[in-house]
Amino acid sequence: MLLNLAAYHFVRIDEPATLASQLHSRADAVGLRGTMLVAPEGINLFLAGTETALRGFVEELRTQPPFADLTVKFSHSRRQPFARLKTKVKPEIISFRRENSSPLEGRAPAVSPSTLMRWLDQGHDDAGKPVVMLDTRNREEFGYGTFANALTLPIDNFTDLPQALQPHREALRDSTVVSFCTGGIRCEKAALWMHAEGMSNVLQLDGGILGYFEQVGGRHYDGRCFVFDERVALDAELQPLVDDAA
Repeated sequence: MLLNLAAYHFVRIDEPATLASQLHSRADAVGLRGTMLVAPEGINLFLAGTETALRGFVEELRTQPPFADLTVKFSHSRRQPFARLKTKVKPEIISFRRENSSPLEGRAPAVSPSTLMRWLDQGHDDAGKPVVMLDTRNREEFGYGTFANALTLPIDNFTDLPQALQPHREALRDSTVVSFCTGGIRCEKAALWMHAEGMSNVLQLDGGILGYFEQVGGRHYDGRCFVFDERVALDAELQPLVDDAA
């Protein structure tokens, strides 16, 4: 059984190429595979390997002050979901290309999975306002599953979200909007941008779908959560859709 990791951390990085090289060397030395993205705004990691190797990699990374409070999401698979180890330097750890969307200037307001589940159970937030779940992922992803009655947008790239959201803005005015994505990167950037655009009623789901699964299970979620590797999608128990015995 292999351990899988999904993690991101927004923090200012002055020399992304240097950090990328260091991370790649460490991960490669202990046999990890997956994808690591490094940008001036932070890191985004999707890795798999033995439990000892992966947990050791995380512990070592957390010894560096910028990553001391790195939050990770673990799951297991019977086979290695990544063909090799890739490390890339990017302008952003997820491309959005919009001003006023950087968490380096402060996080977007968030709702925890437990609070969100309670709101969805009762049909409104604590102020009595209706809750609208806004899926910030693309159509391939939400085709595998999404929150019940979520607003999904016909986009293929995250950069398309602002234009696709425009026709819905007036209808969302009197609701509490909860943006969500796989692990939290896109919904956080989207929430920050929406606040800058005057949509002060938007929250992000802290930890994304995977955090919700991990903390409260699959209540109010229909289907699976798509992931960009050979596991294809995870269910509410974080079990892969494709997981042949190795």
